[in-house]
Formats: sequence, C-alpha cells, structure tokens
Amino acid sequence: MNSNNKKKYTISQYMKFILPSLLGILLFITPIYWGGKWTIGVGILAEFVKKNLNDYLAPFMILMFCLSIIITILAKLSQPAFIENNDSMKKLFDVGMFWIIIRMAGTILAILTFLEIGPEFIWSGNTGGVALGLVKVLSTWFFFSAFFIPLLLDFGIMDLVGTLIRGIMKPLFTLPGRSTLDCMASWIGSGTVGVVITTMQYDEGYYTQREACVISTCFSIVSIAFCLVVTDVIGMGHMFIQIYLTVSIVSIIAAILIPRIPPLSRKPDTYYEPVGKQINEVVPEGKTKFQWGLEKALEKANTDNSMGQVVKKGFDTVVDIWFGLCPVVMTLATAALIIAEYTPIFNIISYPIIPILNLLQIPEAAAAAPTIIVGFADMFLPAVIGQSITSELTRFIIVSLSVTQLVFMTETGPVIFRSNLKINFVELFIVFIERTIITLPIIVLIAHLFFF
Repeated sequence: MNSNNKKKYTISQYMKFILPSLLGILLFITPIYWGGKWTIGVGILAEFVKKNLNDYLAPFMILMFCLSIIITILAKLSQPAFIENNDSMKKLFDVGMFWIIIRMAGTILAILTFLEIGPEFIWSGNTGGVALGLVKVLSTWFFFSAFFIPLLLDFGIMDLVGTLIRGIMKPLFTLPGRSTLDCMASWIGSGTVGVVITTMQYDEGYYTQREACVISTCFSIVSIAFCLVVTDVIGMGHMFIQIYLTVSIVSIIAAILIPRIPPLSRKPDTYYEPVGKQINEVVPEGKTKFQWGLEKALEKANTDNSMGQVVKKGFDTVVDIWFGLCPVVMTLATAALIIAEYTPIFNIISYPIIPILNLLQIPEAAAAAPTIIVGFADMFLPAVIGQSITSELTRFIIVSLSVTQLVFMTETGPVIFRSNLKINFVELFIVFIERTIITLPIIVLIAHLFFF
C-alpha cells in the first residue's frame, strides 16, 4: 500500500479506538493496589461481588449446573429450534456423551460438597471444598471479563501493539506482537483469563493453532496477586520480590525454548478453518510501524462494533463459562485434588526425583520431591505440602517452580480442553514436564545465590 493512500478519520472515529482501548487497558492491564494487594480493575469488581454475594454464589452456580444438564438433555432428545437455529447454543449444549457425563459429575460433586453429604473425601476442605471455591472465583472473574474483554480485542489496541512489538515477539518467542497483551493480562490479572483471551483470538483468526497453544501454555502466567497468596501460604512472603523476579526470568527463558521443541513445535501454523487468517502485522513499504499499527487499529475499531454486539458476545461467553466450563472445572479439580490428597500416586511418581534434588543440593529432598509433580493437579498444592519443610531455600524453590510450571488441571487445563485448540492431556503433561526440566535448574541456581 502506498503511503499516499492514507485514510482520513474523524475525531469521533479516533475516540471509538481510544476510549474503549484505554478502558480495556485500565481493567485488564493496569496494576492497582487495592485492599492490601496488587490486582486489576476486573479483579476489584469480581472481589466486590464475591465479598457481598459469597453466600449465594455456590447455590447459584449449582443452579446453573442443573440447568446445563437439563438443557443439554433437551438438546439431545428433542432438538428444539432455539438451540438448533443458534450456533452458540448448539455448540454449548449439543455435545457428546463424554461432556454430558463430565457435566453430570460436576453437578453431583458440587451438590455433595455444598451440602457436605456423602463420602468426606469428596467434600472435604482440601478437595471438593477447594474446587467449589474455585468455581465461585471463576464465576465472578469471568462474568466481568466476558463483557469487558471485547474492549481489548475488538477496538484496535491489540492491532496497534501487535504491529509495534512484532519485531521482538516474532524472533524471540515465534509469536505475533498482539500476544504481548495476552501475556500482560495474565501476569497482572489472571492466567485463566489470559487463556480465554487466547482461545477467543484463535477462534477469530488472529492466532494459528501453534501460536495459540504456545501462548496458552507458556504465557498464561499465574497472576501477581495469586503469586503473593502462594508465597504467604508457604511462609515466604518476606521474599516475594526475589521470588517474582525469579519467576519472571525463568518464565521468559522457558517461553523462548519450549515453543521450539515438541509437542508445541509440531503444532500446525494453520488458522481456525471456519474464519481463516485475519491478522496482518507486516508493515507495508512507505509506512512506519506506528502509522500502519494505528491505521489497522482505527480500521478495527470502526468496523461494525455496536454496543449490542459487544453485550451479545459477552453474554454468550458468560453462558459458555457458567454452563460449560465451570462443571468441567468442578469435576477435574475435585478428581485431581482427591488423587493428590488421598492416594500415594504423586509420591510414587516423585521417587526418581529425589536423587536429582540431592544432586542439586536441595535440603529435605524427599519431602520436596512430591511438590515438583503435584503442581500438575493444582499450582496451590505445592505450597500447601511444602509448609512442613523447614529450609527456606527449599521453600523458595518450591513456590517459584509451582508458579512457573503453569499447566495445571484445576483451571487452565479445563479451559484448554473445552477450546478448539487441538492439544490433549498427554501433550499438556509433556509441556508441564518440559517446563519443570528447563526451569528447575535455573531456579535452584538463583536460590543458591540468594541463600549463599
């Protein structure tokens, strides 16, 4: 495109890009110190609702689970027009037997946990109680995220940032520049929200399958706020700055290396077939990066992005999360936590790790070994298990590693499984192991420097 063919935009058209984008940055990217901790605008809204409606969230979500089962069965048996003629509804409720069973299991587990009936290993505070608490958190976070995410995705800011940062992101991480905002939303806000943003961008043709898989497993970092909670639980709150500096360094190194090895390197660079490629961050001759990025941003912002469409997209996302994702989280989280809490599986798997930890001169290696593996079930578990360890050096390593492993079955796993990304359980576990192998020696080296 010749630089003379510059499009003219009015003040109102510029405002349609600037105002929603600034609001999106404020809600998802800008760190805010609130209530004694760092969070983001969406987090403040979610915490406000959770605080004031906490007693009602569990029964409300159980009602959503029950409705999900009823409508799913209705979709299968009678195929009503309101489902058959609506693509979003059909995708959500016309599902296979596996997902029907998972939703039923999640509903039953949620009811047993809420009423505290049945076997205690299901509803105890360390299993079903944690899972139901997680569902409550996700229900509030995603309610606000669903309606406000379009401010980041649909009004041009990702197009501008993507064009400006592409020269760094592409050679370093093999990713388009717009993934920068995904990463920032994860680090400051919520890793799970970052995964949702990524899967939505894949569905809309802005990431290839490989890129979306890489971002979901390498960039959806546990948030600063949650990292602070984990460090406090394991008794390392006084070293939070050192821990998060370590997490940042090793996460960047892992994000450079892991996309270049299987299974992620073997994912096809193909766009979601129903929409095809919708991204263009290559700057044409005769334009600067900023000129081209701004032009693409204004073009994006001034397409048919009516408030009604934004609200509809947000509503569809909320329904999908409440009816589809949350029952899956309840099922997988409870199952993973029961295995971790009541079976020796993670202890048995971790036996070969003990000599490695001894070689790395990590004190209390036998006690620390299970924490290396149990993070695949839930990133909070290593901190809980590690509380009994007396060595600060070992606890520093445990909490830093648990945050950088990223892939865990209580949150990010279910979101990825329910998306259109073709990455399975085995591949996710392999990525988890790869992250552990790459990051553990670096974390140990840094820990020895801090505790020299």
